[in-house]
Amino acid sequence: MRSDVVVENESHSMHLTLPVWSKYLFFTALLGLLLTSCNKFEGDQMVPSYLSIDTIKFTSDNLTQGSSTHKITDSWVYVNDQLVGVYELPARIPVLQHGIQNLEVRAGIKLNGISSTRVPYPFYVPYTIDNFEFIEDSIRLVNPSTKYYSTTFFAWIEDFENASLSLISTSHSDTNIYKTEPRNNPEALLSEFSAYSGKITLDQSHKAFELASFKSYVLPRNGVPVFLELDYKCDIPFTVGMYASENGTVVSIPLVVVNTSKNWNKIYINLGPNVAEHTQASDYRIFFQSDIDTEEQANVLFDNIKLVYRINE
Repeated sequence: MRSDVVVENESHSMHLTLPVWSKYLFFTALLGLLLTSCNKFEGDQMVPSYLSIDTIKFTSDNLTQGSSTHKITDSWVYVNDQLVGVYELPARIPVLQHGIQNLEVRAGIKLNGISSTRVPYPFYVPYTIDNFEFIEDSIRLVNPSTKYYSTTFFAWIEDFENASLSLISTSHSDTNIYKTEPRNNPEALLSEFSAYSGKITLDQSHKAFELASFKSYVLPRNGVPVFLELDYKCDIPFTVGMYASENGTVVSIPLVVVNTSKNWNKIYINLGPNVAEHTQASDYRIFFQSDIDTEEQANVLFDNIKLVYRINE
């Protein structure tokens, strides 16, 4: 316990110099304060209950919603509609609640792949238990699961499983994207519903690529969530952006630069603010772009591209 009154021997330069009666009153008041504070702390002290959450499971309808790949990194925990905290998974979460309460867990992501910008993903349904029992000084394992909201609209899905692709090279590209071969090639992102991925190879004869969605898309404004989901693996960074059609002019809008990843990774890119900003745009195309300088060769692989938005209920 720290005290601002220091009593030392006379050889030290600092002494307590209060009169005797002042010392008595001061220490009496201090002792009373400490006793009151300790009693109050002990009386109000609450032993927490604990939640243990290892992962949040995500499932999707492959035919209508595409792959169930995800990168859920965090749990946003609410009790009785009040935020308890945001916890990176796996997590053991202390909660100052006892008895029957309402529990809600939302799946959290890294917005635009940035660790410092974490948000609950607005397309994943919260996991709720209306009558969850919190037990003092006990750990309860929770296994949350989630799925897309039924109001999620999938404007574009490219999973590279069809014969034709919905990505084309632009005039800024000297190469193209191809499906991995043969079927179930180990470099592809393989799963029950995935046997192929898209691959771009750059070398000293093909130094740059720029791919754009074949179609253009009308996207909602007014604060509606609009995101691009993308699985990727790459030897070099690449840029993701949008082309906006504004009064007969095409405006290039770079969004994020995605860093290299030796293993398959996933990113959720927030398009909403840029869609809202370009009020004159009639539609948009998504583009991906990169190039090499001195590298002999570099590969970039894509899979499970999804352009999604959700009209607020």
